[in-house]
Amino acid sequence: MATGTEPPEAATGVRSPGRASIAARHLRTDRWWLSPAATAAGLLAFVAYSTWRAFANADYYAAPYVSPFYSPCLADNCVPMRGGPNWALFGSWWGLSPALLILVFPLGFRLTCYYYRKAYYRGFWAAPPACAVAEPHRTYTGETRFPLLLQNLHRYFFYAAVPVAGILTYDTALTFRNHDYAWGHAGLGTLIFLVNIVLIWAYTLSCHSCRHIVGGRLKHFSKHPVRYRLWTWVGRLNRRHMQLAWASLISVAVCDLYVYLLATGAFDDPRFF
Repeated sequence: MATGTEPPEAATGVRSPGRASIAARHLRTDRWWLSPAATAAGLLAFVAYSTWRAFANADYYAAPYVSPFYSPCLADNCVPMRGGPNWALFGSWWGLSPALLILVFPLGFRLTCYYYRKAYYRGFWAAPPACAVAEPHRTYTGETRFPLLLQNLHRYFFYAAVPVAGILTYDTALTFRNHDYAWGHAGLGTLIFLVNIVLIWAYTLSCHSCRHIVGGRLKHFSKHPVRYRLWTWVGRLNRRHMQLAWASLISVAVCDLYVYLLATGAFDDPRFF
């Protein structure tokens, strides 16, 4: 006997048997689509810009600044950077942009990040597009199949992201030189790099994997006061993980753009002292 709660025969995705039979796809009346659309637009803009800069293989060093997209420079075809991160681990056989050797680590860290998963799942795949809005897919397998199974590598990308952040910290210290490599100077680029490295570290340390590493699987916090204290600090950062993800994404692009403008001669770096 029909009860009036059976879903339509053409029900797909989350609109499966057991759900209320509602003709409308959702009952939201607000502009719910603005958030995923803005997220998709922002991520596409960064992907387009970073792809162009990564393959450009030029204008990434203007003493004393080096673009974070090219640091550390691991190829033999890197521009010489006095005191900079020139580590020619790859020989002359590497003919492509050296940025491609290092960007895989921060890119992998962000791609597998819990927040970014939510962002691009909703923004690009509509899985789901928003809260209380049914996704258009017929089936749902979560992250149990390839390639989404690779999301489990997030913790290992975190291990790689920490030394990369350390190298960018070294690059930031080098910005306290002038174009003649004399120490004790600072310019507008120094300030931009300082803001960027603070955001990079805040985003990296606010990662869920970092929170689990410092305080996960502890049965008694009282027996581990140091780890508990670290866990609470990381927890405070974790509350702002989404904001830090976007802020650090924008800041790293601004850093690269600033170096590009200096390297192409668009303007000279204003020096404070």
